[in-house]
Amino acid sequence: MTEPLLVTTREALADALAGRPDAADATAGGRRAVVMTMGALHDGHLTLVRRARELVGGDGTVVVTIFVNPLQFGAGEDLDAYPRDLDGDLAKVASVGADVVFAPTPDVVYPDGGALVRVSAGPLGSVLEGASRPGHFDGMLTVVLKLMHLVAPDVALFGEKDAQQLLLVRRMVVDLDVPVDVVGVPIVREPDGLAMSSRNAYLSSEERGRALALSRALAAGVAAADAGGSAQDVVGAAAETLNAADGVVVDYLALVDPDTVEDLQEVAGAGSPAAGPALLLVAARVGTTRLIDNRTVVLAG
Repeated sequence: MTEPLLVTTREALADALAGRPDAADATAGGRRAVVMTMGALHDGHLTLVRRARELVGGDGTVVVTIFVNPLQFGAGEDLDAYPRDLDGDLAKVASVGADVVFAPTPDVVYPDGGALVRVSAGPLGSVLEGASRPGHFDGMLTVVLKLMHLVAPDVALFGEKDAQQLLLVRRMVVDLDVPVDVVGVPIVREPDGLAMSSRNAYLSSEERGRALALSRALAAGVAAADAGGSAQDVVGAAAETLNAADGVVVDYLALVDPDTVEDLQEVAGAGSPAAGPALLLVAARVGTTRLIDNRTVVLAG
């Protein structure tokens, strides 16, 4: 197991990626992949790194970024409490093929104290997660674009659990002509179905059990779709499971077009039955912890 090279400044990152002699363990040449994280890594993140290594091969370079981005946190959110474990994270990524870990502090990413010019998520970022967390996607896209410029990857990998984030990153790359291939990697789940998340660490054992209502609700929606149900049937089946759960406060439950996040219940209500792939999305609080999850369903129309 080769330890990844840890760098914390722009200059050290540039040296590592240039393969200079003083960056002894960096890999020069080949394709370059980046996995952007906020740390507190779990097997979902490690799956992204494994996939990155597969895509670039042994001659390529896999860069993992670890940065808790203050621009993504709104008033009252958990910026200060967000779990951090850099030493543990380094040990984990060493086991799955990372070459370089870029773990800057906020003053390195935002040397003037903040980004006065930011990327706007536009209308796709104003609904669902964007409605619940105003400004979140602007902050996310701003740091993603900055890190893409600093790392200059050929491919960037993102988890499909953050479905709206993945859609927005893909749109940004297309709309702003960023020369990066964006690859989505399927959700990694615990054996009982709970989607892996750094925020799961906040859950008590009792809350952990209650959180399973999210994945059960999504499974009920998938079953309704597989039985030929309409958009309303799918959402209704998922909602029934959530409504029966104790200690789960739903933020939103929606069935949307995977490319536009258009609400498919509204489409059906306007007289155009939805058909084909759709995303069933849920966000809810269990205790003080906000969790999200999603499943793909196929509507018969």
